[in-house]
Amino acid sequence: MPARKSKRMKTALAIRHVPFEDLGAFEPALSRRGYAIRYAEAGEPLLDERQEDIVFVLGGPISANDEARYPFLKAELALIERRLKRGAATVGICLGAQLLARALGARVYPGNATEIGLFPIQLTPKGRDSCLSPFARDPLVMHWHGDTFDLPRGAAQLASTEITANQAFAFGPNTIGLQFHPEIQPARFERWLVGHAHELEHGGVDVCALRTAMLKNGPALEEKATRMLDIWLDQLDVVPTR
Repeated sequence: MPARKSKRMKTALAIRHVPFEDLGAFEPALSRRGYAIRYAEAGEPLLDERQEDIVFVLGGPISANDEARYPFLKAELALIERRLKRGAATVGICLGAQLLARALGARVYPGNATEIGLFPIQLTPKGRDSCLSPFARDPLVMHWHGDTFDLPRGAAQLASTEITANQAFAFGPNTIGLQFHPEIQPARFERWLVGHAHELEHGGVDVCALRTAMLKNGPALEEKATRMLDIWLDQLDVVPTR
């Protein structure tokens, strides 16, 4: 009797720029769907990502235009460009979304104001029909950014806020950029408050109020993040990624 061929485990690579800005609520959702997860830390050599089913490019407190001071960004941009060329599944969050926009030829620049806190997003018609549909009834999300970007040519705008026109975009079926942070978990939120203490103080953000708002809304935020990722992964199940 011939031996059964073992099914290859699906994999997800997350490029992490600071230790506490990780996959958060996305991590258990990915594990439940059978994805093996590995992290690549900022500045470390990036391995060949062609075997990765999904690549997440996470947030961080630097600019997507900062490759002169942080040369590792060149390698990240090159990785993103390779995946875009192949149509491989890629998610950018905050800094990651800005890098996606840059790789697609769009401009990244300082926004009109720093956007930190829980504020609602407004979904476009395409956004309501996308994986962001869980935010249609409850549009509250966590924001934590100062830079923004123009909508890349050929991309579909999915969401905006009064401060930031481009909060989310899709480029084809397998690439999505999210300026906001759906992945933040209340159980890990204190690490964000400590890690970004200087930015919060400089921006005049009330840390206690922000913590209280996160504790109150955190479970709903996690649920929406999980539903969003499940919808996106279901889409990938029927769309070739290689």
